This record gives sequence, C-alpha cells and structure tokens, in this order.
Amino acid sequence: MRVFNSLDEVAAASGEELGTSDWLTIDQERVNRFADATGDHQWIHVDVEKAASGPFGGTIAHGYLTLSLVPYLGSQVFAFDTPGAKLNYGANKVRFPNPVKVGQRIRSTVTLGDVTDLPSGKQVILRHTIEIDGEAKPACVAETVVLLLV
Repeated sequence: MRVFNSLDEVAAASGEELGTSDWLTIDQERVNRFADATGDHQWIHVDVEKAASGPFGGTIAHGYLTLSLVPYLGSQVFAFDTPGAKLNYGANKVRFPNPVKVGQRIRSTVTLGDVTDLPSGKQVILRHTIEIDGEAKPACVAETVVLLLV
C-alpha cells in the first residue's frame, strides 16, 4: 500500500499508477443489501429466477454498487496520511462499460492523476479502473476528486 505523508509527496506522484486492490467477490446478499439501501429493486438485480432468463443469464450488481466500492478497494491501494481534512469532492467522469454478474470478482487499479494547488491545500484526481476477473472490459472507470486540506 502506498501511504502519502505530505502534500509534496502527493504532488510528486502525479501520473503514477499506485497499485491494484485485492479481488472482491460480489455476492447476491451484497446486491440485495444495496437494493434495500437505495430502494432500487429492479428485477435484473434482485430476482434470481427472472434474471436467469434475462440478458445476462443471472442477476447483476447495480452500477452504483460497483462505484460505491471505490473507497473500500482504494483503501487497499493508497492512503492519504497528510495533515488536515480529506474531503470527497465528487467525480468528473464515471462509466459502467460492463455489468458485474453476481458471483464474479472485481478489483481496482488506481492511478493518481492531476494534483492542483488550492489556497486551502490540494485537489487530487484519482483514476479507478474496476476490472472483472476474466473479462476484457472493465466494470467501471471512474475519475474521482479529493480535496486535501491543510
């Protein structure tokens, strides 16, 4: 795991691939809990019987479930142990090119993008590519923005 202890270390790493997380299996229980938390109970996610004859041959994870795992998967790759608050500022771009079928494994590769000076600290872009074990196309590509305050 890559640990950044100062804002200067973060800035010096701009453009570097930081690493890849461990694999995580997406099971039906996780999908069902996400459906309950969000109110999104579309059959393609939660109705195992109906989804078996659907376009993917079974249930699939919500795209936003995959996206919601970015902090968990990223925490296995890097940590900002910098002074001051760390704030999730949002996302510049998120795409879901390939559905995650229940039972598949995913992992994230993280690249540190642009680091911009702010009066209050740094704005950091992180590029996350969430791959599916055995699939050519990723499940999710996301560019997230973090503010590291002084």
